[in-house]
Amino acid sequence: MDMTFRWYGDSDPVTLDKIRQIPGMVGIVSAIYDVPVGEVWTIEKIMELKKKVEDKGLALEVIESVPVHEDIKLGLPTRARYIENYKQTLRNLGQAGIKVVCYNFMPVFDWTRSSLDYELKDGSNSLIYEEETVQKMNPLNGDLELPGWDTSYGKGGLKGLLEQYQNVTEENLWDNLKYFLKQIIPVAEIADIKMAIHPDDPPWSIFGLPRIITNKENLERFINLVDSPYNGITLCSGSLGVSSKNDIPELVRYFGAKGRIHFAHVRNIKITGEKSFEEASHNSKDGSLDMYEIMKAYSDINFEGPLRPDHGRMIWGETGRPGYGLYDRALGATYINGIWEALQKK
Repeated sequence: MDMTFRWYGDSDPVTLDKIRQIPGMVGIVSAIYDVPVGEVWTIEKIMELKKKVEDKGLALEVIESVPVHEDIKLGLPTRARYIENYKQTLRNLGQAGIKVVCYNFMPVFDWTRSSLDYELKDGSNSLIYEEETVQKMNPLNGDLELPGWDTSYGKGGLKGLLEQYQNVTEENLWDNLKYFLKQIIPVAEIADIKMAIHPDDPPWSIFGLPRIITNKENLERFINLVDSPYNGITLCSGSLGVSSKNDIPELVRYFGAKGRIHFAHVRNIKITGEKSFEEASHNSKDGSLDMYEIMKAYSDINFEGPLRPDHGRMIWGETGRPGYGLYDRALGATYINGIWEALQKK
């Protein structure tokens, strides 16, 4: 297991100098943030990012994410150009030595929460999702806008994009995902890049939009769309774990045995109601997930890939990008490393 950390580039208040001081940290997970979605990432920009990371003694382990253009998810005729651009980006990343690319196929909205600074009982602030609150929100009125969302919605804006999705069913989305995979996986194989789809977060429909990467059955269907070891999963315990139907250790063992877990996000959540949850510390007793059992599952499958602590609370007065402060994620990394060391010695 290689411990890694998400870094948002030069504008990130959590600097590489701070990240490299976390015990056991070996790699960085990052992306290029100033290229419009659907355009090619040049080899020059990729190498510039890689040099910044390596100059600090860390490895650029994973790219998260290379965004998928909405025209691809919608299956529009214009998807051809964006898929060709995606292929070229993969070739350039392969040339730079990148081994894993994380991406998602969530229509319009990326991860979604109802509050970014909910105060927990210990006084820390966390991301939460309350279904009742989300049901009352209208994205068209600006009720919801979260960090990391791509807001370049095209000529018709968000309203026009949502209208385009009105007749898109789950089966349509599956068909468009299959088409995309059949185009890019052969390129990924040549570039020696493991493609790792991220589960939908949360793993259910929001605002009437279909979501399909949500559970074991659908993950199984996904890996069989293109049966290649390069077509794999980012197994995110926090995204999948908010549904009590998803047994995370069982998912790790099942898909790990198939060699399809290319990247791991490990974090804890506390289920507070039907389709409602809050993000907790990584500590098992603070949430609904057993982090020891999750890490034991990774140990049992001899996981050797990149893993990172995921969203963290804001603690000790820290301010910054919600979910992506330094202190709580650093505590999470240390906690996970402690469990891992004990498992390896045991």
